[in-house]
Amino acid sequence: MTTPVPQPGIMTISPYVGGKSKAGENQNVAKLSSNESPLGPSPKAVAAIEAVVANAHRYPDGGSLLITDAIAEVHNLDAARIVCGNGSDELISLLNTAYVGPGDEVLFPEHGFLMYAISAAAAGATPVKAPEIDRTADVNNLLAAVTEKTKIVFLANPNNPTGTYLPHSEVVRLRESLRDDILLVLDAAYAEYVSRDDYRAGVELVDTNDNVVVTRTFSKIYGLAGLRLGWAYCPPAIIDVLHRVRGPFNVNALAQAGGVEAVRDQAHIEKARQHNDKWLPILTQSFRGMGLGITPSVGNFLLIDFEESGKSAADAEAYLAKKGLLLRAVAGYGLPTCLRMTIGQDDENHAVIEALSEFLGN
Repeated sequence: MTTPVPQPGIMTISPYVGGKSKAGENQNVAKLSSNESPLGPSPKAVAAIEAVVANAHRYPDGGSLLITDAIAEVHNLDAARIVCGNGSDELISLLNTAYVGPGDEVLFPEHGFLMYAISAAAAGATPVKAPEIDRTADVNNLLAAVTEKTKIVFLANPNNPTGTYLPHSEVVRLRESLRDDILLVLDAAYAEYVSRDDYRAGVELVDTNDNVVVTRTFSKIYGLAGLRLGWAYCPPAIIDVLHRVRGPFNVNALAQAGGVEAVRDQAHIEKARQHNDKWLPILTQSFRGMGLGITPSVGNFLLIDFEESGKSAADAEAYLAKKGLLLRAVAGYGLPTCLRMTIGQDDENHAVIEALSEFLGN
């Protein structure tokens, strides 16, 4: 018998594996493996979500108009150039579906988000990684990896799982040095956490080019990861394409209602940002004091390197998990000596400091 044959590239995909949520039967855990907000969603967003549940038998607004308008209002953008998705993951996938196929190449930094390679391969294209320098994307290396087959360049800025970023001037140089027929996608999932003067999410480049897209998410600082809500700011022609290929009701009603209140409650977002600003330097200093390598991060997470400690990342992950502390192994990103830790609540952060000190024998 013969069986159905998947499209080229499908069987080369290693399925995405998210951060662990469990460490044993009925064990309370501190989930610090998925870069979720320790403060959770805005209470206003929760109330809006609860109010919609009774109408769950109704289809959501197919155009996500209320949430699109709210995003445009808060970020001072043109609502007609915003498209929402089932998380920014869906939008990344749709861009690959729309713009690449067999024989094309999709380029990204070597430690870039795994979904770039997965969705490129699913579309039949070839994923291509450009070397980083000091775990930071390098424009020269990206440009050197461009070929006549390159159709999309993805750049997570800041990057997950390293936490590093490129200044706006370098992103501009990248765009100016790429061919006009190459789409540059700036994944700004962690933009709200960055306070550096030389950083921009990339909106200005979308406004001045026909070949730049910025993707954003409600899964991180907004605390709505479970509802799956993302958005993209695009040139008009690309917006037209994405509306043609997306599902007719791709954003559920709960996500739309919660997203409207979440994006408008900027006071709650500021609390989350302040919590992150407090703990990022504390954890960085604590771990470095133990002899661990820490990649400078501007996100809500840290990349912890055990290479010089005499211990393995796998053993550290297992030791922490026994204590109910779940960090993310990142060998799939080409970082086998590292774990990624989400900035958690105060007691969770203290617990990781204490447990790692015990593990290392400090």
